[in-house]
Amino acid sequence: MPKLGLAVAGALVLAGGAYAQSPSADDIINSLRATPSQLKGPTRGIRPATVMPDASSDPAPVSGVSPGVSHVTSRRVVESTPVTAADSADGPSVKLVVDFRSGSAELTPTAEHTLDALGKALTSPALGHDRFRIEGHTDTVGNPEANKELSAHRAEAVSTYLEQKFGVDAARLEAVGLGSESLLVPTPDQTPEPRNRRVKIVNLGS
Repeated sequence: MPKLGLAVAGALVLAGGAYAQSPSADDIINSLRATPSQLKGPTRGIRPATVMPDASSDPAPVSGVSPGVSHVTSRRVVESTPVTAADSADGPSVKLVVDFRSGSAELTPTAEHTLDALGKALTSPALGHDRFRIEGHTDTVGNPEANKELSAHRAEAVSTYLEQKFGVDAARLEAVGLGSESLLVPTPDQTPEPRNRRVKIVNLGS
């Protein structure tokens, strides 16, 4: 059975889709609270855009996708400045496994259960004024560029769910599709690894 544990930078990792293992809203709040340095002024690394997560055994290559990070803005994929590993660590973060149907950006009931806890956390008094980056990550199965584009659309799906169900202001959410570029568990190409198929939420400050 998958276990909920601590990863780098104190981020929570959900290694499976079982409801019982999903972090609570309080768990997420405790992991995403802004640091004193964030509260003092603007945070770096904020980019206008939106995108997201995983993609094992996902679709065939998609034409017209430029190198770098895929972003979705107004449901449109555009090229943007890559998010680096340093950027990814510039604030408190939590990693969640968000379950999608294979090759699709459609949320499953398990995914919605996980995102309900996230939505409650992001609308809590503790986090209600902060901005967040939604990072989509995949494993190494499939075409890297196709995975990146799919991860972008999945990140957008997460953002849209939070906006529609919990009323989270779109201006507070930046979704980023990283595909298989930042693996949690290093693996060779074409290796299915559930822990790499995840969504990371990073607090960008208020």
